[in-house]
Amino acid sequence: METPDLTPTDAHLTALAVALIPFRACSGRLARWGADLAWHLGQGGRLLVAGNGGSAAEAQHLAAELVGRLRDERRPLSAIALTPDSSAVTAIGNDYGFEEIFARQVRAHGRPGDVLLTLSTSGSSPNLLAAVRAAKECGMRTWAMTGQSGPLADASDEALRCPSPDSQVVQELHLISVHLMCEYLDRALTVPFVELEMEVGV
Repeated sequence: METPDLTPTDAHLTALAVALIPFRACSGRLARWGADLAWHLGQGGRLLVAGNGGSAAEAQHLAAELVGRLRDERRPLSAIALTPDSSAVTAIGNDYGFEEIFARQVRAHGRPGDVLLTLSTSGSSPNLLAAVRAAKECGMRTWAMTGQSGPLADASDEALRCPSPDSQVVQELHLISVHLMCEYLDRALTVPFVELEMEVGV
């Protein structure tokens, strides 16, 4: 008796479930990145985030969680997604080429010791590779969230490689990674309650 073809729902959820088991091995890196960002951003440092397409949306999502909040009240943290400024992106793309849309913003906003986090399912986007090179020139640290392969992970100081060949699953694992990293950050970030009261107007 032949097994009927999986529905799109079953196929997708099966691929995600298969990837989630080895993804647990990324927990230590996410905890370390969260604690590192808690210290760096808590001292007034900055995180720059970039990605293309769906990864651009996730970059903006991460910046929003940090400037806003994930769960509990805390002071806002400096995180800039390099994707939403259409005037800057189109001007840079028009004048310097699409490959430079993130690199030029990195040179403008990045400072030594700051972190550039790139997100890419393919791990091979030329504009993200250019951004990593620019970040290193600026003395920044470079982290990447990628799929299983691609030069972006190797070009970066540290990388989280998601264990799936499916770009949709990789994007979903990137979103989980964003949320977990913010969870770890919030646990590591200690803000005096008196300061918190002043900021939120309690």
